[in-house]
Amino acid sequence: MLYGSRYSLFIGIVTSGISMVLGILIGASCAYFGGLYDIVVMRVMDSIVCIPSMLLMLALVAVVGKGMDGIIIALIVSSVPGFARIIRSIVLNVVHQEYVEAALACGTRHGEIIVRHVLPNCFGPILVDVLMNVSSCIMAASSLSYLGMGIQVPAPEWGAMLSDATPLLRAYPYLAIFPGIAIVLTSLCFNLIGDGLTDALNPKNR
Repeated sequence: MLYGSRYSLFIGIVTSGISMVLGILIGASCAYFGGLYDIVVMRVMDSIVCIPSMLLMLALVAVVGKGMDGIIIALIVSSVPGFARIIRSIVLNVVHQEYVEAALACGTRHGEIIVRHVLPNCFGPILVDVLMNVSSCIMAASSLSYLGMGIQVPAPEWGAMLSDATPLLRAYPYLAIFPGIAIVLTSLCFNLIGDGLTDALNPKNR
């Protein structure tokens, strides 16, 4: 069980980190520059969001291939649009503040304004969203492995362990109970950390 946590935690954390970086690049640039660029990019993101996430991931894994690489690519593609939409909405509330206009008036470059003035003031909500996404990625990766499209047996990934234990539920139910508990508890922990950070970073609670 402990050895298998490497796969689930690695997939969840790495996927959320890469998705966050790509989501920041897309969402922040759309909110900052606006115009036709914002419309075209966000419509593409909306089109991806309209596809059911599990169906999209299954299709991507079937194209890319089973295993760690396939799961990570599928999770990134399905997670980036959500990050981009959320980060865009957050940055839109910041980009029209007076200190951003003052930086523009001083001739500061756009990239420097985004990195030094806009994103640091959006860090709290972004961090909370990343932690929430880690639990979603762990659940999704376990689901793909359970369906036989993710990490393959004999690798001790929790979803693959559940799939391998399904024929033995009557004789050895603990083979499925413990991986299921590990998935639920790990996802719950990340959600609780995200909820705690939401309260801690909310200025109204200070």
